Amino acid sequence: MNPQGLSPRRRSLVLGAAAAGAAALAQPLSVLAQSADEIVIGGSIPMTGVFAFAGVGINAGIQDYVKIINDAGGIKGRKVRYVPEDTAYKVDMSVAAYKKITSQNKVNLYYGDSTGFAKTINPELERNGGILMAGASFATELNDPKKYPHQFLVGPDYTEMFGILLKHIAKEKPGAKVAFVYSDSEFGRDPIDSSEALAKQLGLSVPIKIMTPAGSVDVSTEVIKLRRARPDYTIFHGYILAPIPEFITQGKQQGMTSKWMGTFWTMDSSTVMKMGADGDGFMGVMPYRYYYDTERAPMLEKIRAMRPEYQSTAYMQGFLATMLFLESARRCLDGNKPLTGDNLKAALNSIKDFDTGGVIGVPITISGNSIPVGRVYKADMKTQKMVAASDWIKL
Repeated sequence: MNPQGLSPRRRSLVLGAAAAGAAALAQPLSVLAQSADEIVIGGSIPMTGVFAFAGVGINAGIQDYVKIINDAGGIKGRKVRYVPEDTAYKVDMSVAAYKKITSQNKVNLYYGDSTGFAKTINPELERNGGILMAGASFATELNDPKKYPHQFLVGPDYTEMFGILLKHIAKEKPGAKVAFVYSDSEFGRDPIDSSEALAKQLGLSVPIKIMTPAGSVDVSTEVIKLRRARPDYTIFHGYILAPIPEFITQGKQQGMTSKWMGTFWTMDSSTVMKMGADGDGFMGVMPYRYYYDTERAPMLEKIRAMRPEYQSTAYMQGFLATMLFLESARRCLDGNKPLTGDNLKAALNSIKDFDTGGVIGVPITISGNSIPVGRVYKADMKTQKMVAASDWIKL
């Protein structure tokens, strides 16, 4: 067609239509394809980099719960779509992923990969006003509904994790001496001061606190200090694995009888089993059941049917985050409320005595920004499994 041969008015209409068509094609396809009735979960997911071991599991957990819901017809007839981007566990890449995903999709729910990202993106999240966010962080600072009104933690915060361990210790050995060993990082320092105060309230003493670089190799000097303090229990925090095995092996060689404990990111079965024979009996706090737990759990049975091989605790975290995201969306839609950040968070906070299908072993209530419940598990190196060492402990 040659617009030059048309009247000025007709030519302007044709050129206008062509420009509109070109503009439409320039739009990201995801925007064009998105149905108004979809529920969209965005994700800054560390599929590569230092945290990839967790990111791969988190991603699979989110995908699987989305599939379970979509196979059952969606939420009130609305299909759920998950849009992830790899962040390599870098805050700037995470922010770029958020901006890309939210510019191309009407996002209702978002999974973030770190404390750094959660804090950095919070003002943007508040400006957007349409998103509820959770993620891989259990930072105590995020457990503040005033400061972080549209975020939540998928389990207890780090201070609450210490609280669960300390309650277990106080019951098992009243008046025990507890050492804290933690990394020189924001993650490591997070629960230390408040947990020392809680230990004293529970009648426990903290004879020594030791801080090391996050991936320390030589801890011989620190082990000597620890041995002199003669703790009944030693809690490690702010590490994944190293230098925990070195502490335990050298401590045992020097005659220490301490029981050794960790927090969530140390407690995946595959991580603990790398401690070898000296890790037998290593204990820690876990908000979820392990993949292979034998107690009745219909949702774990579904997971095992979908994925016959072991799935990590990071997988369970991603899976449960998605369950809570979509339960919040369901409650909004049941109440004929639009999916805004305020409405989704209010719906999340209406969750009382909620059955997760056994992913967490007791019904949960979410009154603030965390789920303050967990259980102490212990490593059994013979069976290569983590076994329950306590009942479920609620704070």
